Amino acid sequence: MRIRGKPYKTIWFEKNLVKIIDQTKLPHQFIIKDLKNVKDAIYAIKTMEVRGAPLIGATAAYGIVLSIIEKNDQTFLHKSARYLIDTRPTAINLKWAVDRMIKKLTGVNSDKILEIAIKEAKEICDEDIKFCESIGLNGLKIIEEIYNKKKDTVNILTHCNAGWLATINWGTATSPIYHAHKKGIPVHVWADETRPRNQGANLTSYELNEEGIKNTIIADNTGGILMQRGQVDMCIVGTDRTLSNGDVCNKVGTYLKALAAKDNNVPFYVALPSSTIDWKIKNSKDIPIEKRSAEELSKIDGVDKDGKIKKVQIYPNKSKALNLAFDVTPAKYITGLITEKGICEASEKGLKNLFK
Repeated sequence: MRIRGKPYKTIWFEKNLVKIIDQTKLPHQFIIKDLKNVKDAIYAIKTMEVRGAPLIGATAAYGIVLSIIEKNDQTFLHKSARYLIDTRPTAINLKWAVDRMIKKLTGVNSDKILEIAIKEAKEICDEDIKFCESIGLNGLKIIEEIYNKKKDTVNILTHCNAGWLATINWGTATSPIYHAHKKGIPVHVWADETRPRNQGANLTSYELNEEGIKNTIIADNTGGILMQRGQVDMCIVGTDRTLSNGDVCNKVGTYLKALAAKDNNVPFYVALPSSTIDWKIKNSKDIPIEKRSAEELSKIDGVDKDGKIKKVQIYPNKSKALNLAFDVTPAKYITGLITEKGICEASEKGLKNLFK
């Protein structure tokens, strides 16, 4: 997609360096950062310079490439893989990508391993672009159906950022929106600000603006009243881990949106590539929920009058904060899953009909 009219991907490999868009600086600064070694890749994932399940998976894949450039040794390779997997526990794409790289590279001759690693990491990225584009074309059908009945702007609510900035290109939840916009269907997006890191306000609104798509940032608790007023035609969110039974683990607050949607008969869809499906965990209580720093709640970044990004304290010094990054939305609240292979019900039967 585009920034200032120029097409970009979120990650690419160039001259033995991994290039990323530093998302901690958006929307106020656009900075391309070089990752030079596996420690840089680990830091980028941990600090959310890159974020979104597909993108952190791709970054981890290229982290494996960087580890080989740094030290072409199987012991170091497997050690680097473990460190990468441990960076963030909830998004399954991370482990999926690292496991795929290690499976491809284990036992490969040292004179060939870098070439094979670069090719595999690129294939992971290319697959994600293809999958996200297909998700968009499948989800477009839903938006078209609403528009054909309504004959007016389709209002879509989304939570967090499941946009192209969370993937390599297109996004998951935003891909149907981009395809609808390209087809000339009028769409408007309600973008939850998504506290505490404000990915909806800082990233979703930012990328939609760059593509010329109308959007409005709302406080996280506004979605319910908008649904009651009939101002939301559908919800589309992404997912960091989808269980085979259809339960979805996504940014904290997703569950509450699904409850409000159910109560107001608003369709609630989840967009995902197959790399996000966890076929092993059967009980959502077994999903590792990431607990992040309390400082993300107590402090917030902003731009001062001189254009400098500054962090300010917004809570009383003595107050404690709990910062859980994800929650789980049970399948019964989900209208359907939009995947690269089609749309299915949020259930084991639905997923297996597409993928097994």
